[in-house]
Amino acid sequence: MRENRLKAMLAQGQSVIGTFVKLTDPAVPEILALAGFDFFVLDTEHVAVDREQLTNIVRAADAAGITPLVRVRENQQVEILQNLDLGYAGVQVPNVDMPQQARDLASYVKYTPDGVRGLSPSVRACDYGTCGVKAYIAAANANTMIVSHCETKTCVENLDGILEVPGIDVIFIGPMDLSQSYGVPGDTADPAVQAAIADVTRKALAAGKTVGTVAGTPEAARELIQKGVRYILLASDQGMIYKWGRTAVDAIKG
Repeated sequence: MRENRLKAMLAQGQSVIGTFVKLTDPAVPEILALAGFDFFVLDTEHVAVDREQLTNIVRAADAAGITPLVRVRENQQVEILQNLDLGYAGVQVPNVDMPQQARDLASYVKYTPDGVRGLSPSVRACDYGTCGVKAYIAAANANTMIVSHCETKTCVENLDGILEVPGIDVIFIGPMDLSQSYGVPGDTADPAVQAAIADVTRKALAAGKTVGTVAGTPEAARELIQKGVRYILLASDQGMIYKWGRTAVDAIKG
C-alpha cells in the first residue's frame, strides 16, 4: 500500500485541489500532475470506464506522483473492492443518505478487524502478492480514503448520524444533486440549497470531518477555502479543455 499523500496533507490541515477525470487516456493524470494538482477523482459514476482503462489510469497516476481516487457507481461491496484492489487510494461514493449506509461504506473499504473488505494478496494493490500481508492490511486500513457524498435532502436530515460513523474522511457536498432533491434542479443558488450547504459544512467541520465540494473557478475555490472547505474538485478535465478552448477561440475570432 503506497503512502496516501493526499490523506497526509489533509491531516496536516492543508487544502487540496483536484479535479474530476472523465477522459480515459492515461496521459490525463500525467498532465494533471505536471500542472500541480494534488489528486483527481476518476468518475466511473457518469462515465463508462472498463477494467483495463481503470488499471492504466492508476498506473499513470502512481508513476506521475498524483493521488488517484475513484468515484464508484454505487455503495456496493464488490464495486468498491474491485476498484481498491487496483491500487486507488480511496473511493468517493454517491448516495450515502443514512447512517447505516455510511457504516456499510466504511466496512466495505476496511479489512478485518475494521471492516469486511475481501482479502486477496495477489492483487495490484498488494504488489501482486509480493507485499507483506499483515503490513499491507495495516497500511491499507490506515491510508485508504473514504469520501462520502451528501447530495440529497435525506442526507442533510440524517447527517448527525452519518458524522458519528468512524472511518469517513470527507463529507462531499454535491450542489447539483442537492438542487434536484430540493425541487429546484440546476438552481444551486436557491436559498434552500445554500442553507443546506451551509448547514452540512458547519456540522461536518464541528465533527472534525474534512468538507469537500466542487468549484467552477479559482475564485470560487478560494472562497470555499475561506469557509473551511479543504477538499476541492476544480471542474473536470473535460470542462477545463472546453473553457480554455472556448475563451481562446473567442479571443482570437472576436
